[in-house]
Amino acid sequence: LRLRPTFSALVAAEAELGPLFALCERAAAGQLTLAEMVALLWHCLAEPIPRADFADAVVAAGLATATPALRVLLGQILAGR
Repeated sequence: LRLRPTFSALVAAEAELGPLFALCERAAAGQLTLAEMVALLWHCLAEPIPRADFADAVVAAGLATATPALRVLLGQILAGR
């Protein structure tokens, strides 16, 4: 799956999860919940799939598989492209 953190995707994620800077701080402190991670990644999917299916896929693949994509996405949020 491809992630595309467009402005509208990030605004939607922020509306659900709260300020993105605070989300990045929680992630850096190891305090990001599974629900927050799935929500952020799901909002940034280039081609949407049902959220429940995406969440199940993340759990099936394991957190270690999703973490690199999350790290890149958080870096893009903080630094821009």
